[in-house]
Amino acid sequence: MTTLLRGPMSFRATPILAMLAAILVVHTSSFSETNWTDANDLLVEGRAFEERKAPWDRLPARAEDLVRPPVWGNSRHSAGIAIRFLSDSPSIEVRWKLTGDRLEMKHMPATGVSGVDLYVRTNLPGNSGWRWVGNGRPSAVENQKRLASGLEPVTREWMLYLPLYNGVESIEIGTAEGAFVGPAEMRSRPIVFYGTSITHGACASRPGMTHAAILGRRLDVPIVNLGFSGSGTLDMEIADLMSEIDASVYVIDCLPNLGGSQVAERAVPFVRRLRSLRPGVPIILVEDRTYADAMFNASKANRNRESRAALKAAHDTLVAEGFDRIFYIEGAGLLGDDGEATVDSSHPTDLGFMRHADAFEPVLRSARAEATSEETAP
Repeated sequence: MTTLLRGPMSFRATPILAMLAAILVVHTSSFSETNWTDANDLLVEGRAFEERKAPWDRLPARAEDLVRPPVWGNSRHSAGIAIRFLSDSPSIEVRWKLTGDRLEMKHMPATGVSGVDLYVRTNLPGNSGWRWVGNGRPSAVENQKRLASGLEPVTREWMLYLPLYNGVESIEIGTAEGAFVGPAEMRSRPIVFYGTSITHGACASRPGMTHAAILGRRLDVPIVNLGFSGSGTLDMEIADLMSEIDASVYVIDCLPNLGGSQVAERAVPFVRRLRSLRPGVPIILVEDRTYADAMFNASKANRNRESRAALKAAHDTLVAEGFDRIFYIEGAGLLGDDGEATVDSSHPTDLGFMRHADAFEPVLRSARAEATSEETAP
């Protein structure tokens, strides 16, 4: 029999109780030996503005008086923000506190709404680039999860995506005692995405699976996510705010929140305004995705046709006015043609986001190549 001591008293325990006590000791000591680093002390990507009302907001504090209330409310979600850091720790933990207690939505899991997502950069032959490691699944407003363990103590580059549809009050990276942890190196100018709930991230299963995040990893470039659920409506004040970001490319993907007449009224003035403030920066206009049930729903099919026709007309007007570097992505191929890529005919699953990324990638590469060629021209 095993004897366990507790202060001056002792008691006799069964082997099972002894084993449970040992597990408890190991678990407790593992957390006591974790060093915590405030994510603000590491490299933050996707957070484009200073003087924020809260640390992990996506718009500056002054925007509260500039934008419509729904835009401001959505901007307080941490969608698209990522922490990049270097560490040789054999384990990686995350401790984060959310601003809201709605951990999930009816059509989107808590892992995407309120979870965190960890990736690591690999350099293996035939398998280089960013690879997923673990998802921090939230169970309450305050969470602490170990996302990687048992690693060889060599320095790696990590990237942690923050929640898509919840705000973050605080977030810390946990590493083993004595391990190195520090910020990664800055990358190039970001791609800025402005759009709707789809850009915002609905309904990815985890934060790293939005098309914007996927493209950021494929192109190895920072992403600024200005997706505002239900509120990507080509508001002129957003053009002004976007222009404050030193972007390599601007992506405008607002048609899911606009009818054809609204597109016809707003698209050209919005692009004129943005281009006047950021001359020469490529702009990509994106058509609406095809509703997955449009073949059975005449009103949805008509909405797709009208909004696309209006955006194409706006594009043609801009080109006729002499605007260059105005790129265009058609909507028909964004979700595929098998009807399998959404949760509700509108919002993509992970499959839908992967198909979005496939359609966006060649256009983004072309746009960035043009931007780079001007920067390097004599």
